[in-house]
Amino acid sequence: MVRSTQQLHAPREPAPLRPAATVLLLRDSAAGIEVLMTRRSATASFAPGAYVFPGGHIDEADEAAKRIATRRPTQSRVQRTQAIAAIREAFEELGILLAHRQADGQPVSASEVASMDRNATAGTAFADQCAARGLVLDTDRVFTFAHWMTDRDLPRRFDVPFLVARMPEGQVPMADENEQFEPCWVRPADALARHEAGSFFMIFPTVRTLQRMASYATVDALLAACASEVPLWTSCPRAGLLKGEDARYMEHESPYGELALVCPDGQVLHALDWQSETPVPLLRNVMRLTAPNASIMTGPGTNSYIVGDAATGYIVIDPGPNDFDHIGRLWRATHGDIRMIVCTHSHADHSPGAAPLQALCTKGGKPPILGLASKPTARSTARFTPERELEDGERLVLSGTTEAGEAVTHTLRVIHTPGHAANHLCLVLEEDGLLFSGDHILNGSTTVIDPPDGDMSAYLDSLDALDKACEAGGIEFILPAHGYVIGFARTAIGMLKAHRLKREAKIAAAMQKLPEGTPEQWLPLAYDDVPERMWPVAARSLAAHVARIRQLAAHE
Repeated sequence: MVRSTQQLHAPREPAPLRPAATVLLLRDSAAGIEVLMTRRSATASFAPGAYVFPGGHIDEADEAAKRIATRRPTQSRVQRTQAIAAIREAFEELGILLAHRQADGQPVSASEVASMDRNATAGTAFADQCAARGLVLDTDRVFTFAHWMTDRDLPRRFDVPFLVARMPEGQVPMADENEQFEPCWVRPADALARHEAGSFFMIFPTVRTLQRMASYATVDALLAACASEVPLWTSCPRAGLLKGEDARYMEHESPYGELALVCPDGQVLHALDWQSETPVPLLRNVMRLTAPNASIMTGPGTNSYIVGDAATGYIVIDPGPNDFDHIGRLWRATHGDIRMIVCTHSHADHSPGAAPLQALCTKGGKPPILGLASKPTARSTARFTPERELEDGERLVLSGTTEAGEAVTHTLRVIHTPGHAANHLCLVLEEDGLLFSGDHILNGSTTVIDPPDGDMSAYLDSLDALDKACEAGGIEFILPAHGYVIGFARTAIGMLKAHRLKREAKIAAAMQKLPEGTPEQWLPLAYDDVPERMWPVAARSLAAHVARIRQLAAHE
């Protein structure tokens, strides 16, 4: 866990979550699935003027209404209560009732629904009206599609399942003209296009739900996807600043981990724009300065990390390419008080800046350049010799005393991680549970394994070593050499390894299909889901997988 003393922003308690439920009423059309949406009042306290799905708070009476509600064998008590609340809200807001007559099992008629009092549904009135008419709520036909929790920065927050159900035959939505207006049927793709054009305002969870829903061709297909009773996703989004405007992200998206690290309580204060002029504070003791070498291989550029503070001095991790301006910025950001320079590996976008940066440091002696020497397998453009080689498990310690007289320590532990390069290493900031992953783990792409210096078996073994380190150290965040901070560290490592093994299986299948083939012939089969412009790069990792496949076969 990150030390509270190193957080950039004062802790605050987000607004409490209130239980709620919403329902997406669906129907099939010739053009595909349509969903019923309605516009909220411009004076509403939450999402004013937005097009939404009917829904609202879960009341105590919703629990009591189970006496007149159906239930699937696999449906939990909580899901059943949520379904009741969603059915009640759809009735109150749009005059739609998912129910049937207990006497004969027939769906409730539109005329009978119209005879009910939508304005007197407070408390148990809704359930009482249904019971008096012998109606049973069709909660067994309501399924969980997604689970959203309102963003931490917002003053009103809800814990709300997005439920789905087929629209009952013969009923016509009629807005209450109080909270909801203009009910309309719309295809998800059309709603998204209109939102993008500025004529159909929707809030973030609505947009993302429709994006996922657009992939289903029929209502039956969508409902079948919900049969496991588990939400297809659960999300509590986070917001940052992009070009000065709020930008929101889900857990699987690249900036999410960085926002969780820098603003754990949801403060919308962190800028996500990539730039190379000034260091980006991530914690009080960690800054990132991105080199101006953006490319298809480096993404936004190589991240140089500065660990430490004025009391302890600084360690620079990956000084980057030999770029005069970038090196000068690193020196100024540390006030020249650099105690060590560490290179995670020898590649040209990581280590060449080490010697020029060292030469600038005249305060207190020159900092040693540390790392692992490149092996004979390294390309001529990726040769590196440190002044001292780092041992696996070795600790690099910064310590000092603040102006207030408090002792402070920052400890980086070395982990040897061959694979991307034979001399690759990673670093763990032990006090704050951070992993500096170099090129072994990247955000937004997979690293290239380029034989002979790159080795796929070594790479996968190193992933296992990093996973064990994360488990033992409670590490939640990975700071890669390219891209934003990665959250959910062990999940990210597991997904990366699974991706590599899945790719290997595709390569093995291509080799079996064309046993006399060449790597050039296997490549289009194994990387058919990758843009062709990336195939020359992918060919390097394919060669590493082929070598591993043949090595494993030789030992069987």
